[in-house]
Amino acid sequence: MRSILTYFIKITALNVFFILAGGCSLSPHYERPPSPIPNTYSISSEDYGEFSGSLAWKEFFKDSAVQHLIELALVNNRDLRISLLNIEKTRAQYQIQLADLLPTINAGAEANTQRFPSDYSGAGSPSTTSHQYAATLGFSAFELDLFGRVRSLTEQALETYYSIEEKAKIAQISLVSEIVGLYLQLVADRETLDITIATYQNRKNQHELIRNKFEYGIASALELSQARGIMEEARSNIASYQARVGQNENSLSLLLGTALPSDMPNVRKLSDVEMLPDIPAGLPSTLLESRPDIVAAEHRLKGMNANIGAARANFFPAIFLTGAFGTISTQMSDLFSGSYWQFLPQMSLPVFDSGRNTARLEVAEADRDIALVEYEKIIQTAFREVMDALVQRDNIVEQLSAETSLLESAIESFDLANARYDVGIDSYLNVLDAQRALHSAQQSHIATKLLRETNALMLYKALGGGWQ
Repeated sequence: MRSILTYFIKITALNVFFILAGGCSLSPHYERPPSPIPNTYSISSEDYGEFSGSLAWKEFFKDSAVQHLIELALVNNRDLRISLLNIEKTRAQYQIQLADLLPTINAGAEANTQRFPSDYSGAGSPSTTSHQYAATLGFSAFELDLFGRVRSLTEQALETYYSIEEKAKIAQISLVSEIVGLYLQLVADRETLDITIATYQNRKNQHELIRNKFEYGIASALELSQARGIMEEARSNIASYQARVGQNENSLSLLLGTALPSDMPNVRKLSDVEMLPDIPAGLPSTLLESRPDIVAAEHRLKGMNANIGAARANFFPAIFLTGAFGTISTQMSDLFSGSYWQFLPQMSLPVFDSGRNTARLEVAEADRDIALVEYEKIIQTAFREVMDALVQRDNIVEQLSAETSLLESAIESFDLANARYDVGIDSYLNVLDAQRALHSAQQSHIATKLLRETNALMLYKALGGGWQ
């Protein structure tokens, strides 16, 4: 019994040796494809110097209210939770594939009882009952991975796991960006709502004043009608922005995965939100290599490369081992007094498969080529997103300056139009035009301030949650 056990251990150790030291990989040698984009984002010749920062989201989004909302979303958002669960699922799938590199050893026990009728063994023979008991330990149809087929599949499973892990990072970056963007939009809509309410109150006061003038015959019926129309226009705008604020709050609550916190400050001006930091220009485009969707695409490319190795291995012999040892007896009490063993190596060599293996290899190579093109496309798309944000940023400062001057001019025009109307120099039509121009300038100024913040947010997201 001891000698059989020693032999079985030696056989198992030999198998493990073949797995760890023997065999070869038929996968093509992987080299990272050259980047299909320029080596810098810079669109100007100005030297911005070296920049080697790496910011976590808490360092980039410094506003306390924004940080609190992000923390809630990272804990409660259902889409992010699904992404994290997919990581666990893929990790388990990799472990299943990894297990194929080692034999699965099973222990078993069996009892077999049979009864034979009388005369079964000849005339006059009595009925008999036979018993057989067995205990075994062994492995079945374990593949010696001499040509790397199993290792290639294991490598592909590992790269898939890495890819899913990066996709979870994408989901988190997208969630953080959506939370911040929606919060900024909410604050901007609140600020616009407050301006619209103030505009309505001003127009209401003007309507009352003109109605009094009309009663004394100083103002015409047309002027009264015009004053009422512009007042009702502002009231309608109030209802519209109240709906937008409510919808933004509902959308924000959905992203958070929970109700808006009761202690969240009721911020109503964009200037009260801590500004997002500017990302310096002139950064090298190689920083995109750490962007999660690009990393995920490269892992998928590596996985498809490994699949080619598995497809190539199908052309070579496959060797399977089945081995077991144990004891067998006709009496339970003598179960461990006798022993047996078996060792059944098998080899399968493809001779004729109607081109199946060739087609599988062609499919694997096509999948690798598709993954390569997708990888390059993702890099180009990422570069364009960064460039779009940088181009927009180069014009935001000038645009905001122009909008500020436009707002100042609109305020001055409105005051002058009112003064000229009060002394009877101008008609009320000029006052109406000045009122509409002022309200439009106020809205544009808020929209441009929001654009500045969302542009910084776009760069944060486009650079993969930071710029290094």
